[in-house]
Formats: sequence, structure tokens, C-alpha cells
Amino acid sequence: MRGGEERSTGTGIRKKGTGVRAWLVLDGRGETEVMEAGKHAIMRRTGLPARDLRILDPLLSYPSTLLGRERAIVINLEHIKAIITAHEVLLLNSRDPSVTPFVHELQQRIFRHHSSKLQDPDPDPDSDAIKILPFEFVALEACLEAACSVLENEAKTLEQEAHPALDKLTSKISTLNLERVRQIKSRLVAITGRVQKVRDELEHLLDDDEDMAEMYLTDKLAEQHLETSSASSINEDDDEQNLLQPDRTAPEISFETGRGYEDHHNADNSADQMFGASNVLGRDSHGTRDSTTFSAVTKQLDVEELEMLLEAYFVQIDGTLNKLSTLREYVDDTEDYINIMLDDKQNHLLQMGVMLTTATLVVSAFVVVAGIFGMNIHIELFDSDKAGMTQFLWTVGGSTAGTIFLYVVAIAWCKHKRLLE
Repeated sequence: MRGGEERSTGTGIRKKGTGVRAWLVLDGRGETEVMEAGKHAIMRRTGLPARDLRILDPLLSYPSTLLGRERAIVINLEHIKAIITAHEVLLLNSRDPSVTPFVHELQQRIFRHHSSKLQDPDPDPDSDAIKILPFEFVALEACLEAACSVLENEAKTLEQEAHPALDKLTSKISTLNLERVRQIKSRLVAITGRVQKVRDELEHLLDDDEDMAEMYLTDKLAEQHLETSSASSINEDDDEQNLLQPDRTAPEISFETGRGYEDHHNADNSADQMFGASNVLGRDSHGTRDSTTFSAVTKQLDVEELEMLLEAYFVQIDGTLNKLSTLREYVDDTEDYINIMLDDKQNHLLQMGVMLTTATLVVSAFVVVAGIFGMNIHIELFDSDKAGMTQFLWTVGGSTAGTIFLYVVAIAWCKHKRLLE
């Protein structure tokens, strides 16, 4: 039984182990295979630590991430959760309907890449022909294009829905229109955060050459094979030198004392010379290995190819972010306009309240006059012999005119003090 893949119970029913998930494997020829494997099996296959696999866990909410490791690239971009090695792609959520178009596109890209390599297996780097990208960059480009396209389509859809809703709210402020704009603003904030995270991740990679150099998996694999073959050839050369050295340095034996001493002295000198030559050879070979390592590091940090690839999608995602920022500014401007309209209506209501309060105050003065005449006292105005209808009309008319005059004076004073428009 392989640990982490499947286990059998006592009843004979095969039950999946803890953490076992279905992975879609796309090899270098574009062929697919569904594999059920646990975390430990994926760690042994890709050389990734457990904390990197935690990023791809669908049960956990991790932001968009691009990680370059020694033997693999970990990708968590929107709906794409994949591990890219130098010769295969492991896709986690391949059964998701939103991932199915990406799988077909990735399969076609890998197949075209494989066909190009078969047509030109050993391309000349100095030629003007189009350079074939490594396998990991082909898969990485497909992942970036799918993620950026999804975000751009969502931003475009939101923009098409937002403008009519905002215009309708501007023309008529109602609860329904306000609710629609609130939902659009919530979606706008969520999409902006996702786009911003992808942009920050690409910007971080573009600013760090070492992180980009970690993504050259094919070159690192070729360098490892080269170093292994170079080390084996150096070991074989050292073994041959050790076998031949005693025969060349063996001193001749003389039975004469003086001549024997001279021959022995000459043999020591020749041995020292050969030892010095071997040291020089060792230093030269060590210097060659150092220069090889330095050139490998220099080649590793030559990330112009990957930088151009990432920069193209950085420009695309930055354009999407600019569209969302423009839409956010339009929403903010609409909110400011709505607030200004509401403030203006509130000001009109306050002015109407002031006018009604003033009118109530003035009418209260007229009520005071009526209250005075309603007292049960004897005056000439109530005497029918001395006063009549004419005096009554003059009294009522004079009180009304005085009330109107006071109201006009009060409103004129408020306008003079700019309390009313």
C-alpha cells in the first residue's frame, strides 16, 4: 500500500486516505492522465515542501501566488491551482467547469510546443528564428493568460452593468437603484482586490531577478546533468593519474653511494616538480570549475526571456486595474453627486421649514388680536348703535394686512442675512 494514496479497510472496501485528491497530469506531449495522490506523494514527485502545497488547498483561502522552487513552480491564480515542473503540469481542480477551457487551451499549447521541438530539436541560439520557450514557460504563459483574461472579462462585465445603474440612480434616487449600486460597488471592491494582488505578485517577480531565475527549471535540470557528467569525468581523470603516477616517479636504485645520493636527490626534485605540477593542475581545474559555476550563475540570472513574458501580462493586468480604478472614480463621483443632490433637497426642506415657522409666528399675532376681541368686555365696537359692519371689516382687514406685512418683513430679513435663497 502506498502511503497517502489509498487504503483498504477490513470489509474490503477501498477508501481514500486523508488528503488524497484528484490531480490532472499533462506531460510534455500534451497527454492527460487523472491521478489520485496525497500530499506526501506530490511532495516526493515535485520536491515541494508542505507549506507550498498548503497554498493550493481549496479548503483554505489564499491570495494569488506565484512561487519558483528548485524543481517546480507553484501557481495559485484565481481558479487555476497548478504545479509546473520541467516536463509536466499537475492541475488540482480540473473538474471545475471554469477550468475546463483552460485545460483544453493548455493541452493545445503543450502539443504545439512538442511539435515545434520535434521539428527543430537542436535550435541555434544565434539564429534569427523564433526561439522555442521552455516547457515551464509555455505552461506558465497559459496560466497567466487564463487568469488575466478571467479578471479582464469580469471587469468588463461589471463596467457594462455599472454605467446604466449609476446613470439611472442619478436620474432617479430610489431604494431599488441604491441597492443595485451598492451591490455593484461590493463587486467592484472584490474584483479590484483580486486584480491588485495578481499585479503585486507579478511586480514582485519582475523586481527580483533571483526569483525569476528560480523558474528556469529546464536550464537548472540541464545544468545539473552537466555538473554530474563533469564530476564523473573529473573523478575518472583523477583515478587514471593516481594509477600512472607511481610508475613515473619511481627513483632508480644505484649501488654506488655518491651516485645513489645524487640519484635519490634528483628523484626527490623530480617528485617535487611533479607534485607542484599536479598542484598547478589542481588549481587550474578548480579555477575552471569556479568559472563554470560563475558562468552558470550568470546564465541563471539572465532572465530577459521570462521578464518579457511576465511584463506582457503585467501590462495587461495593470490595464485592467486602471479600468477598475476609473470605474471606482465614476462610482465615487456619482456618490458625491447624489450626496450633493440630497444636501440640496435637505436645504430646501430646511428653508421651507423656516418659512412655515415664520408664517406660524405671524399668524399667531393675528390670533392674539382675535383673542383680544373675544374677551367679554363692553367697548364701542360691539355697540350696534355706534359701530357696524364697516368697522368690523376694517378691523379684520387691518389685522390681516399687518400680519402679511410682518411676514414679508421677516422673509426679507432672512434673505438679507442669507438664511434663505
